[in-house]
Amino acid sequence: MRVGGDSTVSESVISVSELTRRFGATTALASVSLSMPRGAVYGLVGANGAGKTTLIKHLLGLLRAESGSVRVFGLDPVADPVGVLSRIGYLSEENDLPGWMRVDELLRYSRAFYPTWDDGYADELRQTFALDPTARITNLSKGQKARAGLLIALAHRPELLVLDEPSSGLDPIVRRDILGAVIRTIAHEGRTVLFSSHLLEEVEQVADHVTMIHHGKIVLSAPLDAIRESHRVGERVPSLDDIFVALVGVATARPREG
Repeated sequence: MRVGGDSTVSESVISVSELTRRFGATTALASVSLSMPRGAVYGLVGANGAGKTTLIKHLLGLLRAESGSVRVFGLDPVADPVGVLSRIGYLSEENDLPGWMRVDELLRYSRAFYPTWDDGYADELRQTFALDPTARITNLSKGQKARAGLLIALAHRPELLVLDEPSSGLDPIVRRDILGAVIRTIAHEGRTVLFSSHLLEEVEQVADHVTMIHHGKIVLSAPLDAIRESHRVGERVPSLDDIFVALVGVATARPREG
């Protein structure tokens, strides 16, 4: 399912340098440095609590760097939230949508925030995800809410799509739809996806480049094919799960089947 990550565009969509973040006595991120050029799917993997969401909150400008720097499209997301967020599509596990709205009202409400909103594409996604335009958000199943959230994240054709544990707790069919949407998004030239998950098997299906984080530190960051090849044992190519266990000594959780 992966889209080849052979883009030669050198501009970094995400550039993080020596980022450190503490919450009291806990160090959530320890001197994290990352560079993510345009036009590929980047998997950010690690166990729950590893620091993935804290890193993403810095990218979205929801947290200010205590030390180090964060740039998205070359901009500081805290200093210029409009310039950054208008170009990002975002979906998280929480996916808090206004429950009192109908699906069609949610689309009209959301389009006001994005100058590049594409009505035709939004309706195409709504039909693909089988969402009733008259249904109230509060009456949707968890899987339907995830699809609605993904629709909002994609309908303005963002330059960067950020998925933070989007499939956690969802059934296999919905997870497949989300992965398929990732592929369709990256198929558009120049678009970039950051896919954060503790479900390494899913990341392995779509990522071109994988960054592993453990206790706030990056333990490995490289193209997926290079990671596999460097950990090959004879003819056996280990899975990301196997590689993660070999590096940090613990396994991430397996997906729940709903």
